[in-house]
Amino acid sequence: MAIAPQNNQAFLREVDDELRREQLAGFWTRYGRWVLVAVVAGLLAFAGYLYWQHRQNGQADEAAEELTGALRALGEGKAVEAKPKLAALAASPIEGVRAAALLAQAGTLADANDLKGAAALYKKVADDASLAQPYRDVALLRQTTLEFDQLKPDVVVQRLKPLAVAGNPWFGSAGELVAISYLRMKKPELAAPIYGKIAETEELPRTVRSRARQMAGVLGVDAVDQKESAAQ
Repeated sequence: MAIAPQNNQAFLREVDDELRREQLAGFWTRYGRWVLVAVVAGLLAFAGYLYWQHRQNGQADEAAEELTGALRALGEGKAVEAKPKLAALAASPIEGVRAAALLAQAGTLADANDLKGAAALYKKVADDASLAQPYRDVALLRQTTLEFDQLKPDVVVQRLKPLAVAGNPWFGSAGELVAISYLRMKKPELAAPIYGKIAETEELPRTVRSRARQMAGVLGVDAVDQKESAAQ
């Protein structure tokens, strides 16, 4: 189903505004340090596994404790206290500790509205082939989110297409960015099925699914919420 040019432009503006509010600076403004801690907490579980692998190293125990303390300080709003600890941990030989520290540093920069500095740190993690893929994936997504307005749509697609697939932990966020980029490339036929799949993925937040369902409808894809349909 084709979209009239004027409707398409209005649609893109609405999507862009929503994206900025939810995924760029407004994301950090509204949720602040707690989101940062929540993101890193999930990664910390993986870091714990890596720590177990390295526990024969006498420095691993100290590094893990320092990381926990730094994250706790961030959660309590003590960024000044956490900053030197994170800087030291960012050079740790333990992969999980190093990655978590860099991600936390990037998050604090984004929280302070230093989006360029934050994106640079996320890129450092994303490009580090020595790190486990989960760290690199979340870093690439965060980097791309912060740089979204300055990137050509084909660059966004190239970066995030591997993450914009059902079953990937970052499908919702990456899928929205890729779909918007396809629309900017005037390829609604590629954006529509992504929105449709997001709308059907029950594991994603309801707000994300609802927005995707509306966009899919505009693009001619029937993406009915199965639970709502059953209730009716």
